[in-house]
Amino acid sequence: MAGDLWDGRIVVVGASLAGLRAAETLREEGFTGPVTVIGDEPRPPYDRPPLSKQVLLGQAAADTTGLPMRRDPDAEWRLGVPATGLDPMGKRVLLADGEAVPFDRLLITTGTRARPWPQQEEAALDGVFTLRTLDDAGGLAERLAAGPRRVLVIGGGFTGSEIASACRERGLEVTVAERGPGPLVGALGGTLSKLAAAMHRAHGVDLRCGVTVTALRGDGGGRFTGADLSDGSRVEADVCVVALGAVRNVEWLADSGLAAGPRGIACDAGCRAFDMYGIVTDDVFVAGDVSRFPHPLFEYQMLSLEHWGNAVAQAEVAAHNMVHPGPMRRPHLSVPIFWSSQFGHNIKSVGVPTFSDQVVIAQGSLEARRLVMVYGYRGRVTAAVTIDMAKSLEYYERLIETAAPFPPAAGAADRPMAAEVPIPSDVPDPKGLYHGPTVALTGHLPDRRLTVVRPTG
Repeated sequence: MAGDLWDGRIVVVGASLAGLRAAETLREEGFTGPVTVIGDEPRPPYDRPPLSKQVLLGQAAADTTGLPMRRDPDAEWRLGVPATGLDPMGKRVLLADGEAVPFDRLLITTGTRARPWPQQEEAALDGVFTLRTLDDAGGLAERLAAGPRRVLVIGGGFTGSEIASACRERGLEVTVAERGPGPLVGALGGTLSKLAAAMHRAHGVDLRCGVTVTALRGDGGGRFTGADLSDGSRVEADVCVVALGAVRNVEWLADSGLAAGPRGIACDAGCRAFDMYGIVTDDVFVAGDVSRFPHPLFEYQMLSLEHWGNAVAQAEVAAHNMVHPGPMRRPHLSVPIFWSSQFGHNIKSVGVPTFSDQVVIAQGSLEARRLVMVYGYRGRVTAAVTIDMAKSLEYYERLIETAAPFPPAAGAADRPMAAEVPIPSDVPDPKGLYHGPTVALTGHLPDRRLTVVRPTG
């Protein structure tokens, strides 16, 4: 021990926003030991939100989105070499190049990747894209700048909607195929989904809801030409963007004994990972999109978030807890905040809209497309979503933090709540959609694994 600080070797797997902020925080906390950051991409951490916004609009080049460093983390950077395994007993991270990196404490910030189109031959067609990495955004932006006759977007979540918005702002024809009843339904529920659909169509998007894409078609020479839909129709297009949500990068942990599965890596509120039996570890921590953590404001449900702000806040908590003794550790209790810009509107969310049973419009109106919708669960406020009224968000964040009664009392509301009758929030089970919401409730328990005994010989 150096003073009150733990001293040893720290390895961060994931050269991401969370990984960078954690490394910086370690130094800000006074940690002086060796820090190694491992990343599968060959470049330093970069900012992802601009990729579906400014980069696709041609307002910024993809290679200008690098994350500024708050301070030099004085780390050894091992970039372009994926982690392929974890040896928990030997305390080593195994790399694709055959090397093993020893650690005393490990932080996992491997995040997510775009869910690919399931048919590999179709996914390989020239003109078929996903959007997650800097290279994805650069390639897609170049193709959009070339002026395709039509773009097909598969999936109407936040990423798919932002891509459709960028296409229309560029003057491109775009079709969105959404399996659910409307765009954003998995994240914001039925009422705001109807508003989102109206926004799409008002800006000229050919929005097809309640359908799936059954096949991507090529011209025989390997170039994408269109897609078949489940209703029997066909969309002719030059570019296809698959926006079916994210896959958490946990495959490399398959033999690690950690509670790692499709929803991420389960951890406690202090960012310590659980093993597959639900026992908390003390030397393996997790932060960012790949984590699943309990939150007391949401009945200790395990949350999986894909939020910029959550990645930063959780990384700072994890870094603090990695180098401080038990009594000085702190929990990750930030209220989730998310934002999106599409079709000229600014959408901001605080809390967990999917953790709700009722909603009420507290300010503005659906007709004006400028409003605050408040979400409640069992009589208390759990979330709020603003459309072009972001200044109200802080007020509702306080209501969520204090478990204020739902419907909310007079305050920021510009109408008597007695005049508004709450309606069902109409949030579907995310498992029923191709693409998950930006906040997923994943149950109380970490993933369980069964031991299978196979006969020999």
